[in-house]
Amino acid sequence: MKNRKFLPTLNELIDRLSIHQLKEVFIAENKKNYAKEIKDMMHDIDLILKQDSGKITAETIRAIIVLAQMNTHIWYNETKVRNGEKDGNLHLTHGLNGIRNTAGNKIAKCVGGRRDYKVDCLAAEFKDWEISW
Repeated sequence: MKNRKFLPTLNELIDRLSIHQLKEVFIAENKKNYAKEIKDMMHDIDLILKQDSGKITAETIRAIIVLAQMNTHIWYNETKVRNGEKDGNLHLTHGLNGIRNTAGNKIAKCVGGRRDYKVDCLAAEFKDWEISW
C-alpha cells in the first residue's frame, strides 16, 4: 500500500467512490471493472487516512453521507431527464452539485485538502434540499 493509484484529493476520491458504487449496482455489464476501480480508490483513501489519522469527525462522516445521497439523487434525476420524464429537472441537478461541492469542502477540511470555492447555491424553488450544516 505504498503508492497511490489515483491522484485526486480525499474528497474527490470519496465522491468518485460514491459514483462508482452506483455504477457497480446499476450498470451490471461493467460490474467487475467498477469493483476493481473501487478497490483502487479504497487503497488510496486508506493511504490518505493513515497519513491524517484522527482528523475525521462526525461532521466529516455527515458530509460523506450527504455527498453519497446527492450523487444518488442526481443519478435518479438525470435518468428521468434522459428518459424524457416530466419530473426530471437539470436545474435541480445543478443545485444538487452545489451541495456536493459543499460536502466535498467539508471532507477536504478534515485533512487540509484542496477546496472548491465555486459553490453554487440552490434556487429558491429547491430550498427543501438545503442541508442544515
